[in-house]
Amino acid sequence: MEFLLVQALSGLASAASLFLVASGLSIIFGVMRIVNFAHGAFYMLGAYVAFTLTDRFAGPLGFWGGILVACLVVAAVGALMEMLLLRRIYHAPELFQLLATFGVTLMVEDIVVLIWGAEDLMGPRAPGFTGAVTVFGRLVPSYDFLLIALGPIVLGLLWLLFHGTRWGVLVRAATQDRDMVASLGVNQKWLFTSVFALGVFLAALGGALQIPRTTVSHAMDLSIIVEVFVVVVIGGLGSVTGAFVAAILVSELNAFGILVLPKISMVMVFLVMAVVLVVRPWGLFGKPEGTPRAAAGLSIRPWRPMSALERMGVAVAILVAASLPVFAGNYALSVGTEILVFVLFAASLHFLMTVGGLASFGHAAYFGLGAYGAAFMVKFLGAPMELALLVGPLLGLAGAVLFGWFCVRLSGVYFAMLTLAFAQIAWSVAFQWVEVTGGDNGMLGIWPSKWASSPQGFFWLTLAIVVIGVGVLRMLVFSPFGYGLRAARDSTLRSEAIGIDRKSTQWAAFIVAGTFAGIAGALFAFLKGSVFPENLAIPTSVDGLVMVLLGGIETVSGAVIGAIVYKALAIWLMSKTELSKLVLGGVIVVLVVAFPKGIVGFLEDLRHRRRRPPAPDGAGPEAAGYVAKVEAAE
Repeated sequence: MEFLLVQALSGLASAASLFLVASGLSIIFGVMRIVNFAHGAFYMLGAYVAFTLTDRFAGPLGFWGGILVACLVVAAVGALMEMLLLRRIYHAPELFQLLATFGVTLMVEDIVVLIWGAEDLMGPRAPGFTGAVTVFGRLVPSYDFLLIALGPIVLGLLWLLFHGTRWGVLVRAATQDRDMVASLGVNQKWLFTSVFALGVFLAALGGALQIPRTTVSHAMDLSIIVEVFVVVVIGGLGSVTGAFVAAILVSELNAFGILVLPKISMVMVFLVMAVVLVVRPWGLFGKPEGTPRAAAGLSIRPWRPMSALERMGVAVAILVAASLPVFAGNYALSVGTEILVFVLFAASLHFLMTVGGLASFGHAAYFGLGAYGAAFMVKFLGAPMELALLVGPLLGLAGAVLFGWFCVRLSGVYFAMLTLAFAQIAWSVAFQWVEVTGGDNGMLGIWPSKWASSPQGFFWLTLAIVVIGVGVLRMLVFSPFGYGLRAARDSTLRSEAIGIDRKSTQWAAFIVAGTFAGIAGALFAFLKGSVFPENLAIPTSVDGLVMVLLGGIETVSGAVIGAIVYKALAIWLMSKTELSKLVLGGVIVVLVVAFPKGIVGFLEDLRHRRRRPPAPDGAGPEAAGYVAKVEAAE
């Protein structure tokens, strides 16, 4: 009994820091509707800056002064980021916001290593809280009691701030109706900047307060951001009280899960998140939202079949790719094969996002399940590669059938978060089911058959499968199913009026996308000769999103071009510089801000501009007629 009490106290102490970070993210989303993936980076920066100020400059400031100054410094950095980056994408769909802030996260990871080094750092103990308190015969760190008390205190201060000040009233009003607040003459830019700075301050405070409890490392951002998203979604996006309750729930599940159900301790939190989203999509304390901008904000040009010239260009590109093994070396072929695998993966996500209007943050689940399916066939059944490539992807299909049935009942950011939850459940199972999956040691020895064991043979095999896969996906885009799917995406009411059921149609699209992602995963398993839980992890899902956006969401070929450019750039940068994340993050940020239509979309716009005849001078009927003709043509 005493041990359980101590464990509960430890969970409450962890909940305090988790609440600080989650409340900041919840406030930012509630007012600005920004899905800030960089929130974990600010948490990490708070820890690093606090370490520097409390360890190396402890004399002038002292420990607590260093903590406060560190949070203010990081809040200033966050305000600068809001003014330079986020102001440009306020009206963009959540997907673009998440990718822009993910790019910032990548940049911060390398900047932190560049400044503080790659080794973990141990911060100083908090003055006055270095000892322990005896509770029922067991020792509990006194610092934990400080954190336990801090959570309710911060919650109370935030309540007073939002309900007892004019600024708080404006923030709550902006949460309800931003347009009305703007019409009353309130300067939204500075209101949003102050809200973002407050959210970043809370994230930095959560990180800074961790330095007496744990080491400071450059992996802190991704380790916290997943749990923070879980807390915010369970509590309700925009609800500080919900974040407080959910932080306690998640922390206690983590504290007791390892004791009660150690085999599924990592799964429990995501199962709770999935259940909450299915039963109450807007969270425990959240409120239902209207039509999400993630669907309405994607500007998608109507597709058209390829012209004869374009078909000829595709045929030439395939022939050139097929001739690569003749003159390319083994390393180049291995890189080319990996790029081809991710072309199919990105194309499957592109089909779900653009034709289906469903932005998935967990598409790597089906990629990883396909890889594990192929590995199971080889390791446990002794199946050859040919059979494993046929049967293995069915595990990805099964995952898409199960997860998709729940996911398509939601929309917008809630759909995206539920896909993330299911992906993390799959990752947790792969990580903890060591007897079957090998855990973080992975499954090794997944090699192709003899006829495809050479780099040349496996490249040709992968090229054939990818060309067929992308071709089938393109055929589905222009099939009656594709048109019905687009109708369900654009207007649920109108599509249902003509007999198209949105949920079943989008579920079918989810299954199609998951199956092709599973095929890509199976190919990846034989390419690498191994499968690891990382194949299902969040970075793989985000890579797919970046590929789709980099190429352009307005055209079917966008995912292909995006995958080729992004993967080739990532591999090249890793071989040329130790700061590859810094460069990649910069590319992502520039892409979202300057080229929101991607490479193919940008080139298409250039082509349309060159084909336009010069506009008549003046603003008379001729000019108006010209504009009407151009708009009709496009």
